[in-house]
Amino acid sequence: MTKIGLISDTHSYMDERIIELFKYVDEIWHAGDVGDIRVLDKLRKVKKVRAVYGNIDGRDIRQELKEHERFTCEDVDVWMTHIGGYPGKYDPLVKRKLFDKPPKIFISGHSHILKVMYDKDLNLLHLNPGASGISGFHAVRTALRFVIDGKEIKDMEVIELGPKTSKK
Repeated sequence: MTKIGLISDTHSYMDERIIELFKYVDEIWHAGDVGDIRVLDKLRKVKKVRAVYGNIDGRDIRQELKEHERFTCEDVDVWMTHIGGYPGKYDPLVKRKLFDKPPKIFISGHSHILKVMYDKDLNLLHLNPGASGISGFHAVRTALRFVIDGKEIKDMEVIELGPKTSKK
C-alpha cells in the first residue's frame, strides 16, 4: 500500500500545512508549475517526490524535471504531465499517446481546477489536484490525497487549503 499526496501549481508558494497534511504519505507528486526550486527542496525533506515541470518553470527546474513522467506505483500505470487536459478535452500534444496506451491514472495540472474524473472510454482515472499556490484565477487552493494498494486506487481525499488570498 502506497499513500500519495498530490499537488500542482504552487507557483513558488509552499503552504506549510502541506507538510503536515502529507506527513503520513509515502510519496508526494507535483504536477508542474513548481515556480521555485525551493518548493521541491522543502517537499524532498518530507518524503520521496515525483514531479514534472510546467509552463511557468524556468531552466533550473526544467533541467531537473521532465515534462512527462510515466511510472508504475504498486501495480498501477501512472502518467503525470502538466498540460494534459481531461476526459473529452485532452490536450492534442498528449491525446494520441494517451489513446494508444492509456495509463490507469492520468494526472495533469495547469487548469487550477480540481478534477477527479473517470474516463470510461480509456478505462482510466484522471486527476488534477487544482492549484495549491496563491497565483492564478482559482478561488480555493486544493490538493489530493489517496492510496494505491496493488491495482486498487482508493481513499481519495480532496483537501481545501483555503482561499488563494489567504496564506493561513
